[in-house]
Amino acid sequence: MLILIDYIPLLLRGAVVTISLALLGLLLATVLGALGAAGKLSGGRIAGALVRLYTTIVRGVPDLVLILLIYFGGQRLVNTVGDLFGADYIELSKFGAGVLSIGFIYGAYLTETFRGAYMTIPRGQVEAAQSLGMGALATLWTVSIPQLVRFALPGYANVWQVLVKSTAVVSIIGLEDLVGLANDAGKTVREPFIFFSAVLVAYLFFTWVSQQIFNNLERRYALRGHDAG
Repeated sequence: MLILIDYIPLLLRGAVVTISLALLGLLLATVLGALGAAGKLSGGRIAGALVRLYTTIVRGVPDLVLILLIYFGGQRLVNTVGDLFGADYIELSKFGAGVLSIGFIYGAYLTETFRGAYMTIPRGQVEAAQSLGMGALATLWTVSIPQLVRFALPGYANVWQVLVKSTAVVSIIGLEDLVGLANDAGKTVREPFIFFSAVLVAYLFFTWVSQQIFNNLERRYALRGHDAG
């Protein structure tokens, strides 16, 4: 275990990369999930079909395959376009590809989370707001969104927990995240068990802290919903 102490700064650097990857991936997934839910709910036949195709692909293809396709396929696409304009070879950012992959994958799951949460909102509350003369934007901001957040939080928390664990897969493209650096260090000193045990503890800590945060948020929104009722 003492050998692990010398590598703590390296592992901390990897942990920062992992957390940054997870947070930015969640941000992108949230945007894609909101757009996907809107497309399914009120985007018309074409938008609905595109969203269904998107969610079907993500659900049917392993995360690892999608990550490899996005990274290597994106690399090929960028350089093919660059060749048309006489540009030199462009190296795609591994971190950027990781964020794009994680966001793309979990945006599909958040699409269903947000759609389900919106469908749970009592129609009577929206109708009551409209009967009071509130416009569509005011109704959305003061009635629909607070209710949507409350209903979506449990599913959103579950997606986040799975998303955090999935960041480990991104090390396959050479990203120097927690898993990637721990793997390199473990090979260097021939002690992979020690380093991956440290990674295990780190991920348990990430998910435990996240769960406490989401539990507090759920209690807060549950109280607001009770007061509003």
